Amino acid sequence: MPHLLQHRRAAAALLSVGLALAGLSGCLEAAEPEAPAVPAVPESEAANRSVVENSVVKIFSTARYPEPFKPWIKQAPRDSTGSGVIIAGNRILTNAHVVAYASQVQVQANQAGDKLSATVEAIAPGIDLAVLKLDDESFFATHPPLAQAKILPDVKEAVMAYGYPAGGNSLSITKGIVSRIEFTPYNFPVYGLRIQIDAAINPGNSGGPAVVGDKMIGLAFSHLGGAQNIGYIIPTEEIDLFLQDVADGHYDGKPSLSDDFQTLENPALRSFLKLDKAAEGMVVHRPESTTPAYPLKEWDVITKIGDMPVDNQGMIKLGPNLRVRFLYQVQKIAKGGKVPLSVVRGGKEMQVQVPVTSKHPMVIGSLDGDYPSYFIYGPLVFSNANTFFVGALLQGEKAMNAVNWLTISGNPLLARRTDRPAFEGEELVVVSSPFFPHKVAKGYSNPSPLVVKSINGKPVRNLAHLVVLLRDAKDEFIAIAFDQHGGETMVFPRAEMLSATDEILTDNGVRTQGSPDTLIIWNAKSQK
Repeated sequence: MPHLLQHRRAAAALLSVGLALAGLSGCLEAAEPEAPAVPAVPESEAANRSVVENSVVKIFSTARYPEPFKPWIKQAPRDSTGSGVIIAGNRILTNAHVVAYASQVQVQANQAGDKLSATVEAIAPGIDLAVLKLDDESFFATHPPLAQAKILPDVKEAVMAYGYPAGGNSLSITKGIVSRIEFTPYNFPVYGLRIQIDAAINPGNSGGPAVVGDKMIGLAFSHLGGAQNIGYIIPTEEIDLFLQDVADGHYDGKPSLSDDFQTLENPALRSFLKLDKAAEGMVVHRPESTTPAYPLKEWDVITKIGDMPVDNQGMIKLGPNLRVRFLYQVQKIAKGGKVPLSVVRGGKEMQVQVPVTSKHPMVIGSLDGDYPSYFIYGPLVFSNANTFFVGALLQGEKAMNAVNWLTISGNPLLARRTDRPAFEGEELVVVSSPFFPHKVAKGYSNPSPLVVKSINGKPVRNLAHLVVLLRDAKDEFIAIAFDQHGGETMVFPRAEMLSATDEILTDNGVRTQGSPDTLIIWNAKSQK
């Protein structure tokens, strides 16, 4: 009997377990498992978060971007959001791309219900930084600036990224480590120091601070598309350079060398240059200038920048675990528009002072927050070629077709995309739009995006020069040749083009024949 009773008790226990697992235990009671303990946040870390959160804001921007293929109008208003951080001087720091072309900017603090109007005080698209001012500065009485780190973080150091990314409305905090630090292109041709972190950075994070402890080490600005947890921040060192630059109310830009260089790793190259075995450095491939007075010559080997040795890959050491391109040092030591270099030339070492510049002229330039210039002549729309136009041309489903066509035709928009001007003031002039409908264009193919080569046989130097050539023309016909293989030269009756212009503007609702700068030239008297 005792043995049978034990079996019955065991069977009842198994039945109870089975019913409980099936969710059918009825009145049978089972103890609930305890919830896992949530680790407490250290008081110091919680205090740091509170300080940072009070200094991070959400930015609402309404922008009207240029219309690349219709330069006489702007695109429809586009709303977007980003992040920002309060800095000294009752200002808010954010990315340039967050507020570029903004017609309205508003700021909202963490956990606040109202939005405050702001204006863009300074902007630098090249390094992607901007400063905002609030209309009502009483806001800063309760929202102090976030302290900035004075030195670069260490690789593998823990970092927190704050901001307002897509997917929610409240402040987001992600955690990661510093992955690498490099000196690399931002918006070409501007270079700068850049920190990579593995904390998640998504659209909307732009302009938010990356923090170590309670100090900002940089500003989030982008992530690597198609990769996971590869985000980039602009370090405080670059931020300080930008703030120092705009202190006078104007942004001048970052000083840099514009020469072309190549590495010194190949043994044959070293033998060709007759270098000592111990010599290391970077080879001058193409000097910025070939004039006798320019201090750098082709085949010079740069061995030091200031007091810092340059290795055969063009790198300098900033610490035991950090190497960056030697060009980084330009922004640190340039004085009076020059940077000191040690070079080896013809086997002899010498010291030279090389001029640096904050201007980066390109034959296809950046708009830098401006709207493109244009001029309408009959059914044709001329504009200065710019990176915004070329970028739009090479986007979308037909991008590969555009690249193939530009390559085959030899269109300079692709061939000279990264060229510096061949002479002072050179820029490419492009037909930015298809013909306006008019009989004067009968029989000609769509001229967009052809680059204008000449007007009546005279080479066109830039858009202003094109307007002068059209204004001062006296011939019966206007012959417009384009810089491409094959194609056609378009010939128009000059008098008919002039009379057709007003009709075309009216029919197509275009307010003015040109941008203000081109109209000043068009309406001026001929200099002949």
